[in-house]
Amino acid sequence: MSIETEASSLGNALVVLGAAGIVIPAFARFRITPVIGFILVGLLVGPSGLGALAGQYPWLKHVTIRSAEDIALFGEFGIILLLFSIGLELSFRRLWQLRKLVFGAGAAELLLSGAILGGVLYMIGTLSGPAALGLGLALALSSTALVLPIAGTKSAVGQASFAMLLFEDLAIVPIIFVLGALAPSTGGHHAELLLTTLWQGALVVAALAIGGWFLLPRIFAQAARAKDPELFLAASLLVVIVAALATAAVGLSPIVGALLAGLMIAETEYHGEVEAITAPFKGLALGVFLISVGMGLNLATIARNWPALVVAVVGVVVVKAVVTAALLRFSGSARRSTAAEVGLLMSSPSETTLIVLATAFQAQLISRATAEFWQLVTAIGLTITPLLARIGHDVARRIEMGNSDVENEEETPPRRTVIVGFGRVGRIVAELLREHDRPYIAVDADIDTVAAARRDGFIARYIDVGRPGSLSKLGIENADAVVLTMDDPVQQLRMTRRLRGKYPDLPIISRARGADHAAALYQAGATDAVPETLESSLQLAEAVLIDLGVAMGPVIASIHDIRAKMRHDIMTKGHLEREPRMPKLRTPER
Repeated sequence: MSIETEASSLGNALVVLGAAGIVIPAFARFRITPVIGFILVGLLVGPSGLGALAGQYPWLKHVTIRSAEDIALFGEFGIILLLFSIGLELSFRRLWQLRKLVFGAGAAELLLSGAILGGVLYMIGTLSGPAALGLGLALALSSTALVLPIAGTKSAVGQASFAMLLFEDLAIVPIIFVLGALAPSTGGHHAELLLTTLWQGALVVAALAIGGWFLLPRIFAQAARAKDPELFLAASLLVVIVAALATAAVGLSPIVGALLAGLMIAETEYHGEVEAITAPFKGLALGVFLISVGMGLNLATIARNWPALVVAVVGVVVVKAVVTAALLRFSGSARRSTAAEVGLLMSSPSETTLIVLATAFQAQLISRATAEFWQLVTAIGLTITPLLARIGHDVARRIEMGNSDVENEEETPPRRTVIVGFGRVGRIVAELLREHDRPYIAVDADIDTVAAARRDGFIARYIDVGRPGSLSKLGIENADAVVLTMDDPVQQLRMTRRLRGKYPDLPIISRARGADHAAALYQAGATDAVPETLESSLQLAEAVLIDLGVAMGPVIASIHDIRAKMRHDIMTKGHLEREPRMPKLRTPER
C-alpha cells in the first residue's frame, strides 16, 4: 500500500513539474499568461479529463491526477507562499497609508456586492435568506492568488486591489463563523466562539509582530554569517510556516500569518535576499493551485448547464465590476480609469469562495447541487480573470485617452515645463517638478505609457512628436523649458534643431547618451545636454574609492578633474565658444 501511495505521489509531482516546465515557456513565447495554461493542464490531466480513463489505461496513472484532493495541500501552501512574497514587497508604513482603502472601500465593496448578489439570489426564489446571504458573500470575494500577480502592489491599480483584497482575507473568518451561526441546527455558541477567535487572533498577531521584531534580525544575521543560501531558504520557510500555523491554530486564516511573516521580514535588511531565494517557489506553487482549479472544471457538466453558467458568471462579473468601480470613483479613492480597471480585475470570484461554499454546504444552508454549480462558476471565473484584466486595461486606456482629448481643447496653454518622453528619466523629472510645485506636462508616443502615467497621477498626454506640428497645441512659445528624455538620439537632435530654429530663447535641456551625443546636441542648439552615464558613474566610483579607504579630499578632486575633462571634450567636439554647464556632484556627508 505504501509503495502504491508513493508511486501516486511521484506521479503527481511529475505532472506538476512537467506542466511548469512546458506551460510557462510555451505560453511566454506567445506572450500569453501561463495562468490559462496551468488551468488547461488541470482540466486535461484531472479527474474529469484523462484521469477518468486511468481505469482503462493503467499507464495514465503516471501522468494524470485522479483526485483534486491529491494536490490540494500543495495548492494551499502555494497560496501561503504567494501571500508571503506579497508581504515582502510591502511595509507597515505602506499598510498604514492604505488603511482608508482597506476598511473603507474594501469593507463597502464586500458588503455591498454580497448584499446585491444575495438579494438577487433570494428574489429568484430558490434559496432561503441565510443561504442567499452566505452565497452572496462567497461570490463577492476576489482572487488574491491571481489579481495581485497581475496588478502588483506598487501601481495605483495594484494598491487599490491589494487594499480591498486584504480586507477580504481578514473577513474570511467572520464570514465562516456567521454561516456556522446561521446553520439550522446550531445553537448560540458560534457568537461566543467568534469573539474568542478574534481576541486570541489579536494576541497571536501581536506576539508574532513583537517576536519578529526582536528575533528575525538575529536569525537572518546568523544565516548571513554562514554564507549559506540554504540557511536563508530554511529560515524563510520556517518563519512562514510558524506564522501560518500560529494564526490557523486560533481559527484565523493561515493567509494572514503568511502575509504578516512577509511584512516582518520586509522590515529587515535581509528582505532582498529572502525575496530572491523564495521567488522560484512562488511561481511553481501558484501553478499547483491553478492546476487544482482546472481539475474543478467538468466539461460534461458545463455542456449540460452552459446557459445557466453563462448567466451566472456574467451576472457576478457585472455586479462586482460596477460596485467596485463606483465605490472607488465616488469615494474619491481612484481616477475613473483606475476604478474601471480595478472593477473588472476583481470581478471574478475567488479561491476562497470555494472555502465559503464548502462551509455553507456543511452548515446545511445550501444543497450539494447548488454548491457544485457555484463551484463551477467560481472555476470559470478564475479561468477568465486574465481576460478580464486585459479588458480592464484596454478600458482604462480608452478612458485616459478620452480625458486627454478633452484637455487637448484648451485654447491658451499655461506656462509650464514640457517633458518629451516619459520613461524612467521623464518620470523622475516630473516627480521633482511636482514636489517643488512647478507646473509641467509630459508627452509620449506610447499609449500604454501615457495611460499608466495618468493613472499614477501624472499630467501626461499622448502625442507623437515625430509628426510635424504635433507640439503646436502645447503652447511651446509660453513654455518655461522643454526637457527631451526620449531614447531615440536622432529624434532628439531633430527636435532640438526644430525647436531652436522656431524659439530662439527657449531653454532646451536634453538627455545625452555620452560626450559625442552631448556635443551634437549643443551644436543643434540645446541649452544643456546631460550625459546620462556621467553622474551615475561618478557616484559609483566615489563609493568604491571611499569604501577602499581613499580619503574624501582626493576623491572629490579626482571627480572634479573628470568632470572638467568631460566639459572640455564636449566643448571641443561641439565647437562651442563656452564650456557647457555640468551638474556638480553633491557628495553626501559621511
